[in-house]
Amino acid sequence: MATKIIEIAAQPRTEFGKGAARRLRRAWRVPGVVYASHQEPVHVSFDLLEFQGIVRNHGVNALVDVDVDGEKYLAIIKSVDQNVLTFDIDHADLLAVKRDETVAVDVQVLVEGELEPGVEYIQDADTVTVEANVLNIPEELTVSLVGKQIGDQILASDVELPEGATLVSDPETLVVNFTAPEDNEAEADSAAAETGAGEAPAAAEAEEPAATEESAE
Repeated sequence: MATKIIEIAAQPRTEFGKGAARRLRRAWRVPGVVYASHQEPVHVSFDLLEFQGIVRNHGVNALVDVDVDGEKYLAIIKSVDQNVLTFDIDHADLLAVKRDETVAVDVQVLVEGELEPGVEYIQDADTVTVEANVLNIPEELTVSLVGKQIGDQILASDVELPEGATLVSDPETLVVNFTAPEDNEAEADSAAAETGAGEAPAAAEAEEPAATEESAE
């Protein structure tokens, strides 16, 4: 299935720095940069709601036709920075590409299907890196939980790729691990114990100054 090319208008940016970026965000715009190997970076800004809609519906790796005052750049969205409080996109990096170009991208891996009774899973890798033509970049990849037993694993090499895409990640990368419920509980208890052990010395150190002050008085 060919990747949909989404058209989006952008305005050129001539002011830079944190102050300029804050002014853009207050005006409901997303500062961004279109990078290319054959030209200087193009600094732009996008309408916040329009750009967030593209990322929400098509994800990072979306293929966009960026119109900057009539000059167009075919590009993929490579990365976005989100505000930790509002979840709005604060900044975006895009990579200019050609229609016949092949690129390496990180693609999200989703799980589907029902587990066997008494089996749980841990997803160790949320994405795998694949190489594909820019017109055939998969939005997501799926792996099935059906029929998996305790001790089974899904590796990167087990993830089914669309035609024309090749795996870049290490084939032995663990994507999903299938365990017994008590295994997960044991891991959680171990993590809690390690956290507690780390907090105890810190608490003791925090009490030392108070004791010193009392003796000084």
